[in-house]
Amino acid sequence: MIGAGDFGSMHEGLEETIGALAPIETPTILIPGNNETADALRGAAEGWPAATVLHGEGMTIDGVKFFGLGAGIPTTPWGWSFDLSEEDAAEMIAPAAAGSVFVLHSPPYGHCDGGDPDTHFGSKALLAAIEEKAPRLVVFGHIHEAWGCESAVGETPLRNLGPSGTWIEV
Repeated sequence: MIGAGDFGSMHEGLEETIGALAPIETPTILIPGNNETADALRGAAEGWPAATVLHGEGMTIDGVKFFGLGAGIPTTPWGWSFDLSEEDAAEMIAPAAAGSVFVLHSPPYGHCDGGDPDTHFGSKALLAAIEEKAPRLVVFGHIHEAWGCESAVGETPLRNLGPSGTWIEV
């Protein structure tokens, strides 16, 4: 199972949401959204044995490599938001293995990253990493207006998961 961030709202409700999910025994990857910090998510998930929080790091489950990077990228205009600059994001995603599954919070620039075709809130650093590493799949959230959106960079499928749940075979 994958959770691509925003388990609370403006740093409120994180513990309740993670507490409700904690009985899940399936291996689970969580990444912080811009509504909770990586440290807060790690703290909230301490009592969930099946969950691993990834933020600038990877892991392997059943032979499939995953790499996670959370936060709002680029920096959002909200003072409360957990964000990364494009430069910090580029540095943190650099160790990602080519061909792995990228679990992100923010979308890559130009892909499922706005409410209309002329609006782009995505990350150029994430787009560059996807172009370089050719992950087998990229999933993310962040842009509510684009929930359910699908796109591709070359052969790499991109999906804005949204809150309704999606089944994807990897």
